[in-house]
Amino acid sequence: MANTMVKSQIEDVKNFLETTVHTFEDFLNDTTLASMLAEEQGDESYYKTILSNVRKLLVYCEEGLEACAIILQSESFPKGAAEKTLYRIYHQCVEEFFQPKSDAWFEDSRAAYTGKNSIKFQETVPSSVKELLKGLEGSFQNIREELEYYETDYRTKMIQSK
Repeated sequence: MANTMVKSQIEDVKNFLETTVHTFEDFLNDTTLASMLAEEQGDESYYKTILSNVRKLLVYCEEGLEACAIILQSESFPKGAAEKTLYRIYHQCVEEFFQPKSDAWFEDSRAAYTGKNSIKFQETVPSSVKELLKGLEGSFQNIREELEYYETDYRTKMIQSK
């Protein structure tokens, strides 16, 4: 892939991550376990898992944002490092958003055909949590479509280089 295309993708992902980090920070700064329980009575341990997943996503997105910023500040554009970063962002941020390792929520792949949101929760959650993920889902979907190329291309390059 040409340097200009990879650089453009890094810039797009950086902008996406800036907005996403801000959204996650705002949510976490305003939300506690107690506030979630006050909003909607539910399983306290499940709510803890939800908050843990959101914190993890925030950290992954912050790391990705920092990596993008460093790459864009380089004098000569490091295409290989940029591709590796986009691959990592795809796996750590995008895939974790749609399918967290804890299975606190999951993606209903059939939702794409109905025009509904695809994130489904294992249990009842407060509307603030639903709104957070619903508000971010579209931009995560767009970035996923942009970065799916790296899922196969980067892995292929690594196998071929061995």
